[in-house]
Amino acid sequence: MSTLLEIKSSVLRQVQVCPSFRRRTEEEPASGSADPPEPTAGAWKPGDGVEFFAQMRLILKKGEGRQGLPCPEVLLRSSSPAPAEPVDPSRGLRTLSQEEVDMLYEEALYTVLHRAGTMGPDQVDDEEALLSYLQQVFGTGPEEHATAVERVKKAKAPTYALKVSVMRAKNLLAKDPNGFSDPYCMLGILPASGAVREPSPHKEQRFSFRKGSKRGGPLPAKCIQVTEVKSSTLNPVWKEHFLFEIEDVGTDQLHLDIWDHDDDVSLVEACRKLNEVIGLKGVSRYFKQIVKSARANGTAGPTEDHTDDFLGCLNIPVREVPVAGEDRWFKLEPRSSASRVQGDCQLILKLITTQRDTNMSQRGRSGFLSYLLLLNRLLQFEHRAEEPNSSSWRGELSGPAATVLCLHGAQSNLSALQLAVLHWQVSSRHHQTRTLDYGYLLGLLEDLQAHWEEAGSLPQEQEEGLADSFSAFSEFGLQLLRQLRDYFPATNSTAVYRLELLLKCLGKLQLFQPSFEICPFETELNMDVAAALKRGNREWFDKLLNTQSPREQPGPQRLAGLIKLADTIYEDLQSCYGIYASLFHSIIKVDFFTLTFRQLERLVAEEAWVLTEELSPKMTLEVALGLFELYLTLADIQRFWSSIPGRDSRSLALAGIHAPFLPAVKLWLQVLRDQTKWRLQGAVDVDTLEPMDASSKHSSSAATASLCFSHIQELWACLAWPDPAQAQTLGTQLSQDLCEAALFYTELLRKKVDAQPGAAGEAVSEPLCVVLNDVELLRKAAGQALRGLAWPEGAAGLEGTLPRPLLSCTQALDEDLQREARTVTAHLTSKMVGDVRKYVQHVSLSPDSIQNDEAVAPLLKYLDEKLALLNASLVKENLNRVLEALWELLLQAILQALGANRDVSADFYGRFHFTLEALVNFFHAEGQGLPLESLRDGSYKRLEEELRLHQCSTRECIEQYYLDKLKQRSMEHNRFGRLSVRCHYEAAEQRLAVEVLHAADLLPLDANGLSDPFVIVELGPPHLFPLVRSQRTQVKSRTLHPVYDELFYFSVPAEACRRRGACVLFTVMDHDWLSTNDFAGEAALGLGSVGGVARPQVGGSARASQPVTLHLRRPRAQVRSALRMLEGRPNKEAQEFVKRLRELEKYMEADP
Repeated sequence: MSTLLEIKSSVLRQVQVCPSFRRRTEEEPASGSADPPEPTAGAWKPGDGVEFFAQMRLILKKGEGRQGLPCPEVLLRSSSPAPAEPVDPSRGLRTLSQEEVDMLYEEALYTVLHRAGTMGPDQVDDEEALLSYLQQVFGTGPEEHATAVERVKKAKAPTYALKVSVMRAKNLLAKDPNGFSDPYCMLGILPASGAVREPSPHKEQRFSFRKGSKRGGPLPAKCIQVTEVKSSTLNPVWKEHFLFEIEDVGTDQLHLDIWDHDDDVSLVEACRKLNEVIGLKGVSRYFKQIVKSARANGTAGPTEDHTDDFLGCLNIPVREVPVAGEDRWFKLEPRSSASRVQGDCQLILKLITTQRDTNMSQRGRSGFLSYLLLLNRLLQFEHRAEEPNSSSWRGELSGPAATVLCLHGAQSNLSALQLAVLHWQVSSRHHQTRTLDYGYLLGLLEDLQAHWEEAGSLPQEQEEGLADSFSAFSEFGLQLLRQLRDYFPATNSTAVYRLELLLKCLGKLQLFQPSFEICPFETELNMDVAAALKRGNREWFDKLLNTQSPREQPGPQRLAGLIKLADTIYEDLQSCYGIYASLFHSIIKVDFFTLTFRQLERLVAEEAWVLTEELSPKMTLEVALGLFELYLTLADIQRFWSSIPGRDSRSLALAGIHAPFLPAVKLWLQVLRDQTKWRLQGAVDVDTLEPMDASSKHSSSAATASLCFSHIQELWACLAWPDPAQAQTLGTQLSQDLCEAALFYTELLRKKVDAQPGAAGEAVSEPLCVVLNDVELLRKAAGQALRGLAWPEGAAGLEGTLPRPLLSCTQALDEDLQREARTVTAHLTSKMVGDVRKYVQHVSLSPDSIQNDEAVAPLLKYLDEKLALLNASLVKENLNRVLEALWELLLQAILQALGANRDVSADFYGRFHFTLEALVNFFHAEGQGLPLESLRDGSYKRLEEELRLHQCSTRECIEQYYLDKLKQRSMEHNRFGRLSVRCHYEAAEQRLAVEVLHAADLLPLDANGLSDPFVIVELGPPHLFPLVRSQRTQVKSRTLHPVYDELFYFSVPAEACRRRGACVLFTVMDHDWLSTNDFAGEAALGLGSVGGVARPQVGGSARASQPVTLHLRRPRAQVRSALRMLEGRPNKEAQEFVKRLRELEKYMEADP
């Protein structure tokens, strides 16, 4: 007892700077037996302080996640599907009348029946397949479809035309003395009946207007066109466009000559003669004259003046032009074997129709409008085949749909820009009626932007339609942004990615704004976005306020709601900074975080000011506690802003908010002082002065005291009072209260030791050791807490040093408490770790030549000596705890020895098996030591299993893993529920049928007392079924008795199902949207007992066999030991098996 008295008196002597300690010195000058002063009971109920500190811990727990700036990796906690966005069928394209549908159907059939050109490899060239597809799209019956097809076939065939763009040539021959040529092109269409047959036949082609010539309309089909002459170049660039009617797509050919122009006469004369040609014979004669001139030029040189030189030709059958058109380089050909040519020519060819015998064409409906309606019809049909709630469809069209659209777009002579506009208009409208993937919409905008930059203009009507689609989509997007937190929650990575793509789409719209004569936006888009966000912030705040803290309620009731409101706002600001801010700033240049922070901070500050003014005159302890908690959250909001570089919190509405909270904080700290003493008093009253567990050296009261001081330190750090003078007053008082509580606790311990029987004899050594351990723990906890109570001292204080009053208290308390608390019970198991490992290593290194009992004898002798000493100083309960810790230590040491020795003899494992049984007998001590059931549990089972499994091959270990699961089947009953299944093997199909019927009495794993279960079905062991993948059922929401009735097939041979350990494993999981799925239970069914495996199924079907009810369970020790054994093996098969199972094991909790 003198030790404790010296501790107390020494502390009292050295803390004279603390008034509370001086008072105690005067009251207690030399009396060590006086009772410690009782804590004063304030208005707060005295109790034992448990409820108060529990509430305090909840407050501190909120602040744990508010240190520093948030990271996106922490906020994004779920990759589940994003919340469904609102859709409105009225926002799509208008619904067509039946007459319009019929005309559109006719237009589509006409497009397919009169297709021309060469189909691409990805296009459908089967006419019947295309017609059948259109029948499905328009939902017509067989007779109606046949009638429509016949009607279209009787219609007049369209007039075809070939669009030819002569772009450029390269690497032409030099025909002029200056080393260059003056090239120009001559183009024409020649029917097969009038083709000129030469050694190198020419494919005569139709020509369109030469750029710069009179454009009164396309020339007759009998005309030939020429391009401009490009002087002194071997790589001319023309970029001239021509249009030619086609009489017979199957036989007509395009012919192109390139000539070197020698003077003005020959070209002008050629054009004059060209326009005088009448009839195909005239065309043929004219081409013959050109051929004759070319031959003379190619062989003997120019035979007359004013003759152009031949540079090459092209012959292209019209039927070979791809349906979608083509842009390619063609190699120039000679006209005869005597001609010498070189180089290539780039042409853009597209086969279109100019007259169509359809109702839509006759009524003046443009191909642009027809394509829009057809695309909308096909898009609705294709999307209907997807999942009903899918928001990830990217507009992937089937082969027939893509082919029909390609044909119609080409025949309607739609440009690439028009096609891009149409696809955006239809898809963006469709998205507002049924959600699409924003990545698909963004791709459409990027495609539209690329073609817009090339072409740059549209007819006014089409541009107005595009502007309308932009306006509708931006309006839709702004509506979503107003409800940002509902549709794009920051914790859902899928939703955040959709938000990123939506913002990129809106950003693309902003790029088009300067390009429109008819602007779809009244203001800048980023201004509209900022306005929508502000409105959404206000609506969200008002909704929270009306729900949690309506102003009609009395002040104390409003206070609780305002605390929740402030917490919600802080979490929202974290999401704004960590997730949303970077997206809005980088994509559309909107400072979303500053906008939101300023708005919400001002709103919550207004509510806080009003409420503190109302509550200050009627301050109670309950109100003080609520105001204290509210202030901590408001201070966190203010510090959050200050922690961002370049931000100044002095301009915030929350600046100075601490002032009205000061009375509540002072009152709350007084309550903290009294409740701490009551908590320590209650902890010592129930303390038995024994270690809390086998690994601890202190009692329960010391743990409680340490936790209380830690909470006080955390609370001061969260408080972070901004006013230095007020912080010093609060901190000084709090540090004095903490030192007073520490001394109060040591006095309570002394009184407790005095009350122990036999305090004057040797029997009190064990309680005294526990007390000393408690004092040491208290010294560390109190010192750490005091150092954490530092407050700012202004400019005069040195950074990193404690204020003088706090430093004096800390040093005085630490110097005395650590004197007797440095030594711990040297005879506990921590001092025996090294020796135990040494003697276990001796067993592992013993040669096979000595007997097993000789190898283990030194270890048993050492244990006998140490346990004899412990038995002399500890009571039976503490000795049992030490024995348990030492037993676990021995088992772990043996496991480590096994892990350090691989590929050793069987005698090595036999020796350790002998050692293990010898240690069991030693610790059991014929019933005087630990009970056999506790010795043979836990790590013992793992060790025994590993000793057995060490002698098995990898595949045998894997098979043993599954055999152990099968053995567990009858050991569990209804703790984790039941699963009903039905299995059989279909020999004819070489497959195993597994039907999951229903489950019952599953564990409630959700907060609502229910679960969202689904079942994973897989076959094992993997080496028997290497190609079989696991399958899973659907998720059944909010139930403990799900009904599935789902059938799965596994293509496996019957021989594999008969192998040792072959089974089907059912794993029941609880699906969680915002976190990882929870493990609910598992069951295994051996395949050897499944009908049809041992012998073929006779009669009946799969569902005729009787259901099997399996009891769900958790993996037991022997199953986990097989995993650990495999994990220690370096071969690939073992490692891959362990890796698979660890993915599931991390979701498994210990048995309840």
